[in-house]
Amino acid sequence: MTKVKSLFVLAVSLTAALFAGAAVATHLSESNVEERLKPVHKVYVEGDDVPQVSNTAPVSAAPSGPREPADIYSASCTACHASGVAGAPVVGDAAAWEPRLAQGLETVYDHAINGFNAMPPKGTCADCSDDEIKAVVDYMIEQSQ
Repeated sequence: MTKVKSLFVLAVSLTAALFAGAAVATHLSESNVEERLKPVHKVYVEGDDVPQVSNTAPVSAAPSGPREPADIYSASCTACHASGVAGAPVVGDAAAWEPRLAQGLETVYDHAINGFNAMPPKGTCADCSDDEIKAVVDYMIEQSQ
């Protein structure tokens, strides 16, 4: 029985050694070693054939047409104008809008487009047109009457 056991252990050991050797041979193959040792970056000098790459930042798609003021308000204005952050007039609070409207609608438009105090130009809607900003201002004022 011990002879059979010894032969079994020998056979298993040889089989394991064979598979391990094959794995090591694959792992240490010339192409695998070259791939692992390949530089991460390449330096080009004058005269080298340099692959062409784009050095421009990705451009977001421009809006396909005028957007609804309510959609722009929901996406870009509610963060401040729903809660009054940094003194922003809250939509629906007529008293908060009165001093601004007393300066004239053109001034309110100007502040919305060019920024005023804590409000950045065009709020958080950098891709909005001036006409869209004016429409959103009109929407907020209408909602505050």
